[in-house]
Amino acid sequence: MSQELATKQTAAVDRLISTICVRLKENKRVRRKLPIWGRLHIDRQLPFLCVYRRPVVSADTGTDRLVTTEASYLFASALRDQKAAVSKLVAGVVQTLGAEFGAFLLLELWSGDVGDLPNAHAIQFASPSFRVFAPRSEKQSAFVEKFKHSLSQIKINRQPADVEVVWSSRWSPPELAPVLQSSSAREMRCMTLGLEIHPIYRNPETDELYPVLLRNLRRELTRALRRTFYDFARKHTAQLPTHFHTLGRRAVVKAVWDVDRQLAEVSDSFDFLLQVTPVNAASAWRLFRKRRFEVAPVFRYRPLPVDPIVLKRKLYATPLERVEDPTLLHLLREKQDELDRKITMLADINTPRFVHGSLQVFGGVDNELKHVATELLVHLPARSRDPSKGRELDAKAFANLAEKELESLRQLMPDCNARVRIRDDIVSTMVSRGSLLVRKSAKIAAGRVTAVLQHEVGTHVLTYWNGRAQPFRQLYSGLAGYEATQEGLAVFAEYLVGGLSHRRLRTLAARVVATRLMIDGASFIETFRALDRTHELDQPTAFTVTMRVYRGGGLTKDAIYLRGIIKLLDYLKGGGELDPLYVGKMALEHVPIMKELQWRKVLSAAPLRPAYLDAAHTAERLDRVRAGLTVLELSKGAQL
Repeated sequence: MSQELATKQTAAVDRLISTICVRLKENKRVRRKLPIWGRLHIDRQLPFLCVYRRPVVSADTGTDRLVTTEASYLFASALRDQKAAVSKLVAGVVQTLGAEFGAFLLLELWSGDVGDLPNAHAIQFASPSFRVFAPRSEKQSAFVEKFKHSLSQIKINRQPADVEVVWSSRWSPPELAPVLQSSSAREMRCMTLGLEIHPIYRNPETDELYPVLLRNLRRELTRALRRTFYDFARKHTAQLPTHFHTLGRRAVVKAVWDVDRQLAEVSDSFDFLLQVTPVNAASAWRLFRKRRFEVAPVFRYRPLPVDPIVLKRKLYATPLERVEDPTLLHLLREKQDELDRKITMLADINTPRFVHGSLQVFGGVDNELKHVATELLVHLPARSRDPSKGRELDAKAFANLAEKELESLRQLMPDCNARVRIRDDIVSTMVSRGSLLVRKSAKIAAGRVTAVLQHEVGTHVLTYWNGRAQPFRQLYSGLAGYEATQEGLAVFAEYLVGGLSHRRLRTLAARVVATRLMIDGASFIETFRALDRTHELDQPTAFTVTMRVYRGGGLTKDAIYLRGIIKLLDYLKGGGELDPLYVGKMALEHVPIMKELQWRKVLSAAPLRPAYLDAAHTAERLDRVRAGLTVLELSKGAQL
């Protein structure tokens, strides 16, 4: 290389570093590709940087992905002629950000020797293993021990991590000089750590990745590193983060938006519940009654508006592998898998395969849930002075009241264009894509009107539009497995407004019993008779419950109402908060993830909050639940 060319390259590197440092001083995001191979990504001003240098002599497959999960990382080539530029860049970042925080943490990560890894057949049983390299000092000892503890909490395939601390002046890969000299680090008040990782995420014989192992390790390691950065920030810098998740990534790269949009387009291309809802429910009931309940009805369904094969092709064309953030990747992969199963169910309507898909998506009925349902049917009177009986509202009158509820949402959220539509091709009141659908022949008891409104509008419509207010479309179309929590929350709304009657609870219990009978092989008529004769449901209700369970070929979804309210009661009894559940359509298991994303400022607060949470008696009813109110006691607890 000529002296003139070397001088030009040095000047170009200096300009790049100067530009980066100016942006960091201004607290702007930096995301730059590096010459030869590599990238610098710094979300905002942060007191740490994760570094990975790809070795020259091996591909080191997958290791670079272990740093890209962080909000501040650098990966680069370990080529000798890149060393000076990489070191100069690191020094510029450390000096700039160290001046902002009063201290800085530099962590270099690399993969260890594969010599003692098990063979490819036994790798799935291998334990995650780490070696931490750090210079021994009084200041650093306690911090390193906490880092060791965080790493030791990692489990992969139920195997706990093995963590060793090596007190050494060397904190870089064995074949490479430190990216920042110790003397320079001390001058800039920069603490240095090295982390060697046993590469159980790839085949030791062929170097091929084990993508699931790598994905799981990335998620676990991210949490451990984030806790370490949090501990460092609070103990050694002027920054006092309120939670370790606040040090996670805030910037969302284009790949995430692309995947989110493509999954939402697939989800929005069909309405699952409408597709599996019979269009001839009313006429089927009349014919069933005319034949004295001896001949099972035949249900008809809407034609599929989409080709399942084309949908699946589009579903798996989503570039999930480009998503760096492990939390968002987890949510998006879950949704992709669920959509795959639902599309298969649509193709299997009215075939024996449909029920198997339903069990995968919505689950079945275990003995414990069946026992609770049976107890409700036995102990709650089949015929009583029920406030849900008496005067009834027709579809038009109910729709007028629902419009008033929607108008209150629109005043708080002008973008909300939810509407009420009266239709004759649905079985019952339901929400579809943020609007309320009311059956044309609906008759709703006056004592149940408020409960139904808060179930449908105060919960389903509200969470849909709260989800629309967030940057991720999955929060309005629904995260994977959201249905049980969503329906449990909606039933809980009925309790909070004092409208969860004996009759309603018995219906929810009957759905569970009917679902279990269907799974166990009972026919439509056998299940109808069990509800009618054994459990004393009136015949129209027994028919509706049985139809809902047998539609499509066997739909287990109706068991989630009772399962959802039971799990919600346990969640609240354990100190769980209600407000996070209204951010969008999610499962209880997603609450910690939603909180993480809010800490990271990826998600914002929900713009809409149910009015019933601020109503009279709500606090008292919530207190009763937190004290251990059971589902059997809910109908009593609603009447204060």
